[in-house]
Amino acid sequence: MAPLVTVVSSPRARLFACFLRLGAQQTGSLQLHVGANCAAKNHYEVLVLGGGSGGITMASRMKRKVGAENVAIVEPSERHFYQPIWTLVGAGAKQLSSSGRPTASVIPSGVEWVKARVAELNPDKNCIHTDNGEEIFYKYLIIALGIQLDYEKIKGLPEGFAYPKIGSNYSVKTVEKTWKALQDFTEGNAIFTFPNTPVKCAGAPQKIMYLSEAYFRKTGKRSKANIIFNTSLGAIFGVKKYADALQEIIQERNLTVNYKQNLIEVRADKQEAVFENLDKPGETQVLSYEMLHVTPPMSSPDVLKASPVADAAGWVDVDKETLQHKKYPNVFGIGDCTNLPTSKTAAAVAAQSGILDRTISLIMKNQTPIKKYDGYTSCPLVTGYSRVILAEFDYKAEPLETFPFDQSKERLSMYLMKADLMPFLYWNAMLRGYWGGPAFLRKLFRLGMS
Repeated sequence: MAPLVTVVSSPRARLFACFLRLGAQQTGSLQLHVGANCAAKNHYEVLVLGGGSGGITMASRMKRKVGAENVAIVEPSERHFYQPIWTLVGAGAKQLSSSGRPTASVIPSGVEWVKARVAELNPDKNCIHTDNGEEIFYKYLIIALGIQLDYEKIKGLPEGFAYPKIGSNYSVKTVEKTWKALQDFTEGNAIFTFPNTPVKCAGAPQKIMYLSEAYFRKTGKRSKANIIFNTSLGAIFGVKKYADALQEIIQERNLTVNYKQNLIEVRADKQEAVFENLDKPGETQVLSYEMLHVTPPMSSPDVLKASPVADAAGWVDVDKETLQHKKYPNVFGIGDCTNLPTSKTAAAVAAQSGILDRTISLIMKNQTPIKKYDGYTSCPLVTGYSRVILAEFDYKAEPLETFPFDQSKERLSMYLMKADLMPFLYWNAMLRGYWGGPAFLRKLFRLGMS
């Protein structure tokens, strides 16, 4: 934390740093939780589906509300990852080992860990089925199953990752291949893609482009690199203030951005990528590459697509202000698996967790939820090895900034926050249910300026 305090040396920043130190002291040590291969019982007051960011965070909050013995998490994975740091892992700025911890170490002590996959949801009977044949009943259900990576929807993948020159920061299996491809680059096209589907952390596909450009400059390869960002979208970013700032960077660094271009095939043996022009369906273009970073198509998990809790597109159908399910009042959703019309980021999950905590508290008391989620999300746009534009915005795609300065400017302080401070907050505060986003900081800064 010291570097951030040194760089951002205003009185308000020092107050922020003091708060973080106090928060770290108060959260205390987290005990390891030894999970069982099957549920110890078949009924819980609160059942949480998914052991990712949203699931662990809400389990911690629910433990304090109803007691650990009344909460269970259904999650098959043995390791839990802080995925936002993979942008820096793919660029060689962080080690992959720093991003993961045993799942047992992040599940709140005393909360039951059902080490299985969700096979079916039956909200009409208040129960779910797991892939090992268990039936588990609940009084309240929190769905936090995340988002599904669909590499196989691109012809030639995922088998194409067996070849060099290709990587993807979205998977623990392929993120280090991005760094290898970056190191091995000699000359030619360095291509970065954005798919024609919703994605988590929508800024990540271009972050690795900026980092790669910086690496090429650092290693003397920039003049031999033709950097291309092929995106299915029609704009570089969805919030004008930050899009304008990114366009300036794109022009200054001589980066090529092609819109409405969707990756449909990878011929890894020939180092070729095939793109479809979304404005002219059926029209394709083949580009050779010396480096290729793939952002995969994504979708709601298959188990949700066929579930009664899903909307027509397969996402958990929740009220965008309360996160309560629109049909089943004892069912709630959080994070990437929901149809909330905001970007799918860990920062959004943090903000949603505080709202959902209050929503469930009132529902448990047979009261109407009053706290409303404004769609807050954040995307630290890494534009180099020491610079970040901190994009924060709401449902209306309007800036909702925390700090009392123009966040559309590249700053070292925001890079340090992304690289060092946010992982600290994630492991020590958010997953333990003590971090509901920076809304209170905005109020603090406003008070300090009034």
